[in-house]
Amino acid sequence: MKNKLHIFKTPEELANEFANQLMSWVETHSGNKFHLAISGGKTPDLLFDILAKKYADSVLWQKVHFWWVDERMVSPEHQESNFGTVQKLLFSRIDIPEKNIHRIKGENEPEYEAVSYSTQIRENLTATNGWPVFDLIVLGMGDDGHTASIFPDQMELLVSEKVCEVANHPVSGQKRVTLTGQVINAAAKVIFLVVGQSKVDRLAEIFLHRKPAKLLPAAYIQPHGGQLEWYVDEAAAGQIGSELARR
Repeated sequence: MKNKLHIFKTPEELANEFANQLMSWVETHSGNKFHLAISGGKTPDLLFDILAKKYADSVLWQKVHFWWVDERMVSPEHQESNFGTVQKLLFSRIDIPEKNIHRIKGENEPEYEAVSYSTQIRENLTATNGWPVFDLIVLGMGDDGHTASIFPDQMELLVSEKVCEVANHPVSGQKRVTLTGQVINAAAKVIFLVVGQSKVDRLAEIFLHRKPAKLLPAAYIQPHGGQLEWYVDEAAAGQIGSELARR
């Protein structure tokens, strides 16, 4: 499956364009609920701030149900909480029903929360071929090619039969709850937001089908529905833009 690539001059331009695209998708979505799974990181933080500024009064928030791709096992008040960041940058500034926010409870015991969150997802989302289907999953990619909390030393999470698993950060050992690869690949649409020169090599490996890509979790995200797009800035796309243009 071909990766659809969008290149922007700056992270701010990328986040602004994606914010507009996201709200367009929500508006044209045929159902009365739009199930969106989001990730943490600097680019999503930009996105949340733009959404709050441009769409604070939108009635579409009544339709959007927020889920998390992954979460650090910390309290929601902790500075490393993905939920806490979105609460501050977005939820506190828009009119969204509390029932539309489905957070991973980082204060809980990890194994318990992985099961609990899996159950919530299965109870709320329609399933296809046994897997719950998100309308949209927004991912990032680390310098090491990880995505969600699926790290290169935990590739088995890509093929897990569970909806959520407990992952361990390879350096700090910090525990996280993450969606697994099969759930991500069951989504109707998956979007990567990737910025910065530190991602240049990993993006080139994935897009130019280089051998090292086999070691990168992000390279295995290929949704069955075929809807995969990458929003990247020029710094991250340094090696791939001109090469793909020649093909």
